[in-house]
Amino acid sequence: MSGLLIRGGTIVNEGESYRGWIVVENERIARTGRGDYPRPEFDGETIDAEGMYVLPGVIDDQVHFREPGLTYKGDLHSESIAAAAGGVTSYMDMPNVKPPTVTNALLEEKLERAAETSVVNYSFYLGATNDNIEQIRRLDPKRVCGVKLFMGSSTGNMLVDDERALRALFAESPVPIAAHCEDEPTVRADMERFRTLYGESGLTAAMHPLIRSAEACLRSSEKAVSLAERYGGRLHVLHLSTARELSLFDRDKPLEQKRITCEVCVHHLWFSDADYARKGNLIKWNPAVKTAADRDALRAGLLDGAVDVVATDHAPHTLEEKERPYASAPSGGPLVQHSLPMMLELSAQGVLPVETIVEKMCHAPARLFGVRDRGFLRTGHFADIVLVRPADPWTVSKENILYKCGWSPLEGTAFSHRIVRTLVNGRTVYADGRVDTTHRGAELEFDR
Repeated sequence: MSGLLIRGGTIVNEGESYRGWIVVENERIARTGRGDYPRPEFDGETIDAEGMYVLPGVIDDQVHFREPGLTYKGDLHSESIAAAAGGVTSYMDMPNVKPPTVTNALLEEKLERAAETSVVNYSFYLGATNDNIEQIRRLDPKRVCGVKLFMGSSTGNMLVDDERALRALFAESPVPIAAHCEDEPTVRADMERFRTLYGESGLTAAMHPLIRSAEACLRSSEKAVSLAERYGGRLHVLHLSTARELSLFDRDKPLEQKRITCEVCVHHLWFSDADYARKGNLIKWNPAVKTAADRDALRAGLLDGAVDVVATDHAPHTLEEKERPYASAPSGGPLVQHSLPMMLELSAQGVLPVETIVEKMCHAPARLFGVRDRGFLRTGHFADIVLVRPADPWTVSKENILYKCGWSPLEGTAFSHRIVRTLVNGRTVYADGRVDTTHRGAELEFDR
């Protein structure tokens, strides 16, 4: 067998959609072309993709797979299985685990663990603290995706609120700074105000976007952007949730020329504050899901260039934890298996072209972080490829959820697009509802 041929599908890549074919040899794309494959026969495996989209694998730049220390919620193996089923072929995992990933030694331990257990490709952030600038200075920019900066409440000691530490981080980090922006004093003051008005037991999930308000997000994002502009840091603001924050970001420059970029997560594009009445704590995220006007502005930001990347902030908790009273229920939810179907559903509704979805979920993360040889269907790139069948309806249910936590805020949601097959480094990892759990992804490399 000399390789793999994918033919007859609609290739969506670099702003175009066209009928074409792809030949995979070993781990990489060997050849591509438009129209029908030019030879009558192919000496190898052939996949007939007639009627399907052929997409680059999704690169999710923000996940919390919960390992080490929180593996009762999820782990690198279980959540990477869910990722493969959702067409996500690479992820960048966050440091708020136990112990928090705030040293190079702990970062290396996570990389070693992922090499043993992750079904898809991986990288990890180092967490910034008020006193670990020496660890940040020693990061290898070719191996580490970025530094995670919490400018709001976080796990462990990763809330960075010391001005000297912030200045040093923005001036000296050798890798992009990925920031969670919510102003902590504003959030605390609003929480105390609501407790005074309603009492602890009277707080509900519907109050979440008022407690973790648009004002808290804007103040913190403004501060992060100001620090990046003053000290020259490469800033990526995570999970925008408000229309007002969009004004902080450049719509006119191509991504490669931007020093300050931003991301929106699928739940902020899908839900609005009207959904708290139905979903309650299941859609309690930080930053909070806000108004329909905010959601619509974020969707528009994908089209006009203000928003650069779409990710998940996949953060599983047990259902028991989410069913606690509002004040004690943790924020976050599982999404990595469903992010691409969610975005393709928005495309089916006429909200976004499929080419924009591929740009924001595949190409842009690769460009922004400098991911080597991934994120595009190009000759010489790794064969991270997803086949999707449009007009193949299915419904999210407990029977087809692969998250370790066993639930999804999307249960009962019908999608029109089905992920048919996922290839990681040239090998089929997901097909026909089954994941090859023996496959191991590769550590991401970065051109910096």
